[in-house]
Amino acid sequence: MARIKKGRDISGIIVLNKPLGLSSNQVLQKIKWLLGAKKAGHTGALDPMASGVLPLCFGDATKFSQILLDSTKGYITTAKLGEIRTTGDQDGEVVSTKPIPKFDEHSIEKILQNFRGLITQVPPMYSALKHEGRPLYELARKGIELDLKTLKQRQVTIHSLTLLAIRPDVGEIDLEVVCSKGTYIRSLVEDIGNEVGCGAYVSMLHRNQAGPFTEAQFIDYQTLLDLEESHPVVSERHAVMDEMLMHSAEAIPDWVKVELTLAEGHKILHGQRVKTSFPLTPQVQLWVNTPDGVVFVGVGDITDNGTLIPKRVFQVTLPE
Repeated sequence: MARIKKGRDISGIIVLNKPLGLSSNQVLQKIKWLLGAKKAGHTGALDPMASGVLPLCFGDATKFSQILLDSTKGYITTAKLGEIRTTGDQDGEVVSTKPIPKFDEHSIEKILQNFRGLITQVPPMYSALKHEGRPLYELARKGIELDLKTLKQRQVTIHSLTLLAIRPDVGEIDLEVVCSKGTYIRSLVEDIGNEVGCGAYVSMLHRNQAGPFTEAQFIDYQTLLDLEESHPVVSERHAVMDEMLMHSAEAIPDWVKVELTLAEGHKILHGQRVKTSFPLTPQVQLWVNTPDGVVFVGVGDITDNGTLIPKRVFQVTLPE
């Protein structure tokens, strides 16, 4: 017998400022509990040592989790030169140290030119990628070494790589990175450090963009925790937090908006195709006109013959 999930059927997105020291899942589970949500998911994990933009999806909005996982991300990071660490970040053990050669903005900029556009990366051993069904970080913790260069190379796109600051006296470089899904900033920093000639690790990582969401939209994690104390009555806390939820369609602001009749809406919610006059469009938002206004019901594709195919539909009750 399947276990019945407890919680409220709410739908929407909260863009959170994930703090340092907590995993993305720890943060998600806490906010899910505070909201009393039945269903929740995040849209791309941040390491505990990283902070920044973490969109959390609730209810039907979780149907867009993969879209956000696949979206462009933006980061600000500090590369600490002269050391290579097991995990590629400040939490790892020092593997080797090398003297830091003299560098300036010109020499670093010349190196960065090689890391823009389509590049090949070797993901760090301390990552969630799986080898023969087991996460790499699990193998790494057991001392099992793999030749990642032959097993796990991948191509990613660095849309922009900007030098923000250098501090030669302490061997640090600040960078801003806008990249495709699957990019490992730790690997990028390690590779840049190797080009400098001394290795490097990530001493600070902050995500400032996840798909369409930026820092301007996020809510501080502590602010949400404070609601537990300031609103001990659960129903009152839920009401306050519900006001913070962004509409699910905010996850796909650039998708074409298609408005349907009630009859067409009922067909879509039952997984049926609908003929439209709209031209070929691979990704569209689906809204239904009702007596009480337009209602968002999901997303779909329009084929070259004008057939609308529902792809992800919400649990929505429409009037007859």
